[in-house]
Amino acid sequence: MSAPPAAQVSPATAVAITLHPLRLADPFHWLRKGIQDVVAAPGIALFYGACFWGMALVLGWVFRTRPEYTMSLASGCLLLGPFLAMGLYDTSRRREAGQSPDLGQSITCWDSHMGSMGMLVLVLVVLELLWGRASLVVFAVFFNTGMPSTTGVMAAIFNPQNWGFVGVYLAVGGAFAALVFSTSVVSIPMILDRDTDALTAGITSMRVVLENAAVMLLWGLLITLIVAVSLWLWGAGLLLAGPVLGHASWHAYRAAVSSVPRVAV
Repeated sequence: MSAPPAAQVSPATAVAITLHPLRLADPFHWLRKGIQDVVAAPGIALFYGACFWGMALVLGWVFRTRPEYTMSLASGCLLLGPFLAMGLYDTSRRREAGQSPDLGQSITCWDSHMGSMGMLVLVLVVLELLWGRASLVVFAVFFNTGMPSTTGVMAAIFNPQNWGFVGVYLAVGGAFAALVFSTSVVSIPMILDRDTDALTAGITSMRVVLENAAVMLLWGLLITLIVAVSLWLWGAGLLLAGPVLGHASWHAYRAAVSSVPRVAV
């Protein structure tokens, strides 16, 4: 028997969104809370961790064997990833409300938010495709003899003569990564929590990043570092890192955004 759905805001109310200032110590607090959520619901964490690990294994295999399909598969992962993350947000939300986490409910928690989630994921996929196209342009500018193979790319990265290419590639990738991060850092948990539209959620997410630039930069760097470390040993670290970061992202949203119900007139 599945757990009852979490409480929702009455449709007779409007919601005033207030942003809270964040401190540099907050990201570490979010990670600690994320670990607590994993310990409290280890079965759910293992399920989602296995999903993240599976996606990483498939993506790595395609990159090694069929690199030309890597961007297409990455787009598919970008479609699936937010829905998996939403299941972790639902688990954290239930614990926060004093309810028992439920795997079945977490898997289907997105179904009542399909419109907003679909629009937001579409925006993320478009950004990812533009990111891939910009990367191809950088390669075309620096490698006029054609696209290098997978081994050639790795050799180019570690070749001191190609540091100009590495710098430009990282600058372009960093700009798109910052845009994707700014758009999604609190928008997906906000859609789950308040069933808001994708535009409002995306704008709120960007406001959080702009008003707390140093803290959000630290949070983005911590996410990047944790994911990079977890990719060692065939990505097995994602079994733990994926759920911890998912739960921690919910707590980042709760710390940054306060939705105060306000009677509609």
